[in-house]
Amino acid sequence: MPNALISILIPFKNTDAFIEECIQSIVNQSYTNWEAIFISDHSTDDSDKIVEFYAIKDKRITCLKNEGSGIIDALKTAYKHSKGTYITRMDSDDIMVLNRLELMLNDLQQYGKNHLSVGLVKYFRDDGVSDGYMKYEKWINGLTLTGNNYSEIYKECVVPSPCWLLHRDDFENCGGFEPNIYPEDYDLTFRFHKANYKIIPCDKLLHYWRDYSTRTSRTHEHYAQNYFLDIKVRYFLELDYDKKRPLTIWGAGSKGKVVAKLLIKNNIPFHWICDNPKKIGKKIYDQELLNFKHLSTLKNPQSIVTVANDEAQKEILSFFKSHNMFSMIDYFFFC
Repeated sequence: MPNALISILIPFKNTDAFIEECIQSIVNQSYTNWEAIFISDHSTDDSDKIVEFYAIKDKRITCLKNEGSGIIDALKTAYKHSKGTYITRMDSDDIMVLNRLELMLNDLQQYGKNHLSVGLVKYFRDDGVSDGYMKYEKWINGLTLTGNNYSEIYKECVVPSPCWLLHRDDFENCGGFEPNIYPEDYDLTFRFHKANYKIIPCDKLLHYWRDYSTRTSRTHEHYAQNYFLDIKVRYFLELDYDKKRPLTIWGAGSKGKVVAKLLIKNNIPFHWICDNPKKIGKKIYDQELLNFKHLSTLKNPQSIVTVANDEAQKEILSFFKSHNMFSMIDYFFFC
């Protein structure tokens, strides 16, 4: 299918300062057989007018109203009206590299179904990108270079939400946008992983990811840390937890406490390891915090690591390697 239609799904809300640049990057794509379906999530600025202006000039562009409320409903509305053989999404404040669609489609058609095409991303911001976003960019691009993204899926979302391409059949087979679960991009990434869709390695920059203080991922409660941890624990228990092996949590900070509460809620027994002498021996949620030495009493444990400090993570990783333990089998870094 050399000239297959690509559906680009684009929710937007009050992004009139950026949306025209987004549209131009789509209109200028080297691959021309696409449809861009913009869904206004009840915008109150001039975003709708801008998209409608371009829709009059270019019949490949459609502007519709969200049939519900929020980004998931907007994505469902967009998909409902899409006709493409291939599906991708885009953020209305970002910019596509001019040959993004062409390169991603070429890769996906070469590898076939049950594959996911992604690309390298670059954050940009008028007053400079924060260290945290720069670190995330370097990390996710490093995974994309080898296509080994799932290997660290419990840390963060390993597929850039506005830069993937998938065959329509595969998209529907893994549930598409149907689950009403936030953060929706992270949940979808876990479903890609669950469906065993192989990620195609990519060494090309395909997407410019805009950062600014009022971006939804920075401000909306649906993208708070507890939502991410809920998804991590849920998919860990479904995909990777071995109930025949003892389970440990490393770390008793804020993330460790949330993970502990979620495991207790699901009636999952666990051992709680901590290196803080002020906490060792005490109980949180009726669970005693144990010294690192307790590990030697456990036979073939699985471990969830919630320790965020880089140096401490290196020490923990060294411990796992020295005991011939393997990532995504024996241990899982949740941060």
